[in-house]
Amino acid sequence: MASDAGPSRTAADWAVAGVAGPLPRGAARDAAWAVRTSPDSRVRAAALGALVRRAGARRTRAAWRAAASDPDAGVRRRAAELAPDLGDPPCGSLVSLLCDADPLVADAAAWALGELGEAARGAVGALCRLATDHADPLVREAAVASLGAIGDPRGLPAILTATTDKPAIRRRAVLALASFEGPDVDVALARATEDRDWQVRDAVRALLEGQGG
Repeated sequence: MASDAGPSRTAADWAVAGVAGPLPRGAARDAAWAVRTSPDSRVRAAALGALVRRAGARRTRAAWRAAASDPDAGVRRRAAELAPDLGDPPCGSLVSLLCDADPLVADAAAWALGELGEAARGAVGALCRLATDHADPLVREAAVASLGAIGDPRGLPAILTATTDKPAIRRRAVLALASFEGPDVDVALARATEDRDWQVRDAVRALLEGQGG
């Protein structure tokens, strides 16, 4: 991108490059350099998006690792959001981002692990802790959704605990139970049919209808 452009324009140019086709070799090099060295966090995040979506794996992985430890939370969040698009999912780094001080980063990391599905089974323990202990309800909700997407039996106790959390988390927990079966699941679903929140009741009704129950 043009070095004399302002950061807003440069970030916009990288955003366009991320959807405009494969990056030429020189542009990929420039994007990787921008991720590491641009003084503007918007440019770093946008250049990472272009690189992940449109460049080769070797250069992309190194830049992604740099972004995942960026001092700006917005760049770290963007790295988490882009992780499922990498050829070799960085599950270990995403688990580290689950502990980020910024809840939006932790939320994005939890979402990304759910997108990876069974490939993220190594993150189940960390996601369970997030689902039950994190102070931010949006992070707990994202962790519950990811545990449902991964479908590992080790995640079931945390999902069952989430059926007694705030309404939005209870609803998400009901949906996550679709990946599991057993007496504990049946009891939780039966209790959810009488939940005081109508969205939770609707969620369990739709789930049971989908299962032919």
